Amino acid sequence: MGQYIPVGSELKPAELRAWRAFLDAQATLLRRLEAELVAGEGMTLAEFDVLAQLGRAEDGRLRMSDLSERVRLSPSGITRLVDRLVRAGLVKRGNCATDRRGTWAILTTEGTARLRRARPLHLRGVRQHFARRLSPAQLDELADALEPLTGDRVSSK
Repeated sequence: MGQYIPVGSELKPAELRAWRAFLDAQATLLRRLEAELVAGEGMTLAEFDVLAQLGRAEDGRLRMSDLSERVRLSPSGITRLVDRLVRAGLVKRGNCATDRRGTWAILTTEGTARLRRARPLHLRGVRQHFARRLSPAQLDELADALEPLTGDRVSSK
């Protein structure tokens, strides 16, 4: 994914510097984390994210629409991704008893085992490529700066 720099924009130098740094950091970190997961576990970052979201959910299940929102994929994108995970035996689908239109994505026993194997590799990468490169104060400042952009402001203070 290329950088999105507004053409003909009137961004101030500090705004453009921050935007480019954000895009570069995100792309670099995601590429590294993905490469490590693929090499170590044969799993993409998106696949790991689905398993992790299901692993955190009550009963290891989420409605497909909720899963789509949590992993930030379109409904068609999450359908294709879950299809791959179903074929691999890591996820299964279930019908929602309260809504005939609703479908559950459900973590299987094999999916739970794969998540347990992949999680330490992923967390090690997050620490190595991200958390250890910033001081505790910088981590707090970064979270404080980015949380308002998502509308999910959650303070640990």
